[in-house]
Amino acid sequence: MGKITKRSVDALEPQAGKDVFGWDSELRGFGVRVKPSGVKTFLIQYRNAEGRTRRLVLGQYGALAPDVARDLARKKLTAVAEGKDPSAERRAARVGITVSEVCDWYLEEAEAGRILGRNRRPIKASTLQMDRSRIETHIKPLLGSCRVAGLTLRDIEGMQADIVAGKTARSRKGRGGQATGGAGVAGRTIGTLRSLLGHAARFGIVSRNPAEGVRQIAVEQRRRRLSDDEVRRLGQVMREAATEGEHPTGLAAIRLMLLTGFRRMEALGLQRPWFSRDDHCILFPDTKSGAQLRVLGEAAMDWIEAQPARDGSPFVFPGDGGNSHFIGVARVLDRVCVKAKLKNVTPHVLRHTFASVAGDLAFSELTIAGLLGHSARGVTQGYVHLDTALIVAADRVSAEIRQMLDGAAANEDGKARPKNMLRRR
Repeated sequence: MGKITKRSVDALEPQAGKDVFGWDSELRGFGVRVKPSGVKTFLIQYRNAEGRTRRLVLGQYGALAPDVARDLARKKLTAVAEGKDPSAERRAARVGITVSEVCDWYLEEAEAGRILGRNRRPIKASTLQMDRSRIETHIKPLLGSCRVAGLTLRDIEGMQADIVAGKTARSRKGRGGQATGGAGVAGRTIGTLRSLLGHAARFGIVSRNPAEGVRQIAVEQRRRRLSDDEVRRLGQVMREAATEGEHPTGLAAIRLMLLTGFRRMEALGLQRPWFSRDDHCILFPDTKSGAQLRVLGEAAMDWIEAQPARDGSPFVFPGDGGNSHFIGVARVLDRVCVKAKLKNVTPHVLRHTFASVAGDLAFSELTIAGLLGHSARGVTQGYVHLDTALIVAADRVSAEIRQMLDGAAANEDGKARPKNMLRRR
């Protein structure tokens, strides 16, 4: 029909029982369709990246002039040349998948191992557990009914502000206690939302990730550590609590976290076959950063060996029932700290205290990183690569903390450590 103009479109006549098409001679893929009813619409026709023919309606003749429709068609066809699929994008928007539906898709696919996370490996069960908690507690209540296609940065940053303000704080049944708000929770929730929407966009579930570019709230770094006097006070109260019927396994786990700098679940999930006294280490088959060897000091190894074994259980700290490990260390720590009049003490504070004592003893940042499992050198390579310096450091730090817990603070020569020793952390 030559170039599509007002005159050529007006000249097209409908036919009973079928659509009539007229295609532009200058812009390949741009055309006009006449329905049997006489309604005329502008459209484009193209092949997507998979080689499939697609049509996209641009608008109805009358509402769109031919020249305006041509400009719109050119933009859409340019997008096709760049690898996009305008028809699929419009269909996704029309279907209008909600945030809640995308969250459900993500959890189902990730739990089945079909979504890869860091290091191109399936996302860990512990990570998915935290993702599910943030989704159910914060994301769904605040944005769940919203359509992903309509989400804006303002909506998402508004969710972040609401979490900070505590709008989703509530009591939870069973384990988990109180769901709180705050900047830390808000920032991690934004990270979860951005990640799951990114996976959805990569798989074509949504056309874009609306969380890209969101400004994540800054969180002040946690700097709480126990001072030497607080460690001594904690040790004294733990000895008293043991005679008053406090849970012995919980008390033992707290002491091990202080002696090693282990994360909470690293300590609680510790299994006896992973421990090697001869090699001064624990071989963790899996940690936050993958399989890892962690150096142990003599005091820590003595404490592990002192724990009573339970028949049939591989755990150093077995649970009260069943075949799992102990889980109630946070509650025991809370009760002990109340008696010791210590505030804001969490399992992470115990880990940070271990690192800080290592800094007090003038060990380097690199050595401390190795003790904590942050380093990619030495401790992650194999037994033969265990750094002698790390073993010496682990011995000194664990001995220092043991002496404080037992009511003394002495250095390797048995003399009191100077109170004005430089604190590096």
